[in-house]
Amino acid sequence: MVSGSIDHSLFMPDFLHNCGGFAVVDGGFATELERHGADLNDPLWSAKCLVTSPHLVRRVHLDYLDAGANIIATASYQATIQGFEAKGFSTEEAEGLLRRSVEIACEARDVYYDRCTKDSWDLIDKGITSRRPVLVAASVGSYGAYLADGSEYSGNYGDAISLKTLKDFHRRRVQILANSGADLIAFETIPNKLEAKAYAELLEEEEINIPAWFSFNSKDGINVVSGDSILECASIAESCNRVVSVGINCTAPRFIHGLILSLRKVTNKPVIIYPNSGETYDASRKEWVQSTGVREEDFVSYIGKWRDAGASLFGGCCRTTPNTIRAISRVLSNKCPQPSLNPETCV
Repeated sequence: MVSGSIDHSLFMPDFLHNCGGFAVVDGGFATELERHGADLNDPLWSAKCLVTSPHLVRRVHLDYLDAGANIIATASYQATIQGFEAKGFSTEEAEGLLRRSVEIACEARDVYYDRCTKDSWDLIDKGITSRRPVLVAASVGSYGAYLADGSEYSGNYGDAISLKTLKDFHRRRVQILANSGADLIAFETIPNKLEAKAYAELLEEEEINIPAWFSFNSKDGINVVSGDSILECASIAESCNRVVSVGINCTAPRFIHGLILSLRKVTNKPVIIYPNSGETYDASRKEWVQSTGVREEDFVSYIGKWRDAGASLFGGCCRTTPNTIRAISRVLSNKCPQPSLNPETCV
């Protein structure tokens, strides 16, 4: 995609129109990598597999595409130049691994499309796109994700971390991902207003020419995890022309409805939601603890309510699976007059 050709104001509305009004985002990544045998006990977390097991990264992307996802996020959430350098990689090698995260996702999309049979391309005469739209989103995790100390779930970076610190930390990473062939950038699990402001200023200062979404996390359904107002955080995204969607991720499903309503008060941009399973992350033990986790069928039962509240893009975060995404895709395809969202076909 040629970056200079993108009309940011139309990017997401056009994409959603081509999807039939609603879009499906992929689900938990690390959970699936571990299910396939990856050992993620490492500060790089899922980004470790860019080095050790790129074939597993591709396999997880394909699992989500087979489940009906319209958007797959790269395995770069915890991939930072600083993090790779701390593991002994050179700057050039670190930058190459960031680019590779996008390449692997794009390769998976190509493989998925190649799998589509001629029988699945029979809807052109009905005015429906010949294959299901799929975007590759370059994932950018927070500064707290790099620290790997759980601070992405608290937003507490300490007084020493300034707006300039965060912009300097993220700048080169964002530049690389924006020029690696991704369709958009996903700024995920944003825990505080300061980091949202850093991202917005970076997008403008660096004249990033692919669109982005901002997705925040909350533990009370009212504020982001730092305690900053979700309304103030979303307003930062609303004011940035390069941001085409605003939403919530890695948050318990029970909070999502109220958060959607809050977002709609301050933004007209499409709302994206991809909650976690409802479990709670214990940073000291580095594991998810059962609390109010939900089964796939329970998770999916919320989709209609969230759609009616104003959300347009739906997926899952930590501890959700391709089964979750398949169920979401089926629900949305039943709500859509166009059959192009049918997860059982490649259209």
